Amino acid sequence: MSAPESSPAPAGWGQARQKTITWYDPMVGAAAARGMSGLDYLRAIMDGVYAPPPIAGHFEMMPTSAEPGDVSFTWTPDESAYNPIGLVHGGLMCTLLDSVVGCAVQTTLPAGVAYTSVEIKVNYLRPVHGHTGELTAHGWVTKPGRQIAFAEGDIRDGAGKVVATASSTCLVFTPRPTS
Repeated sequence: MSAPESSPAPAGWGQARQKTITWYDPMVGAAAARGMSGLDYLRAIMDGVYAPPPIAGHFEMMPTSAEPGDVSFTWTPDESAYNPIGLVHGGLMCTLLDSVVGCAVQTTLPAGVAYTSVEIKVNYLRPVHGHTGELTAHGWVTKPGRQIAFAEGDIRDGAGKVVATASSTCLVFTPRPTS
């Protein structure tokens, strides 16, 4: 729902806003990750050795801690994440939760082992606005496994109030060699 680039937007749309997204070649980090434990790889991202994945650039979410089976990220939403009723879209909250619980699972994996989300259930407990401020997402593994891992997570606002929770199942597997 945007005006064609050759014509101006209707006056009733308000002032235009813009957001620039920057990311780096995601395959550099992905290749390095195959030879590192999940915990070592996440810590290398936090230390600036490897660039964060592009999804982190889209939402400006950053890992702040990574321990075995336990990860935290921060994210400060703004109005670019609004849905049609003027709240941060739940899909972005789900993306943040999926990222933090998946990375918690990743911290339990040795080099050469990968994971992917099988399912996630999210509960939205409080509305989030662009003025809510920094959010902290915390993910933890409830049961690691060789084929399936289970994790939970929550997102809290600056006052420590829980705004959303999630439970997730991840498939653990050995990726096929790339050619």
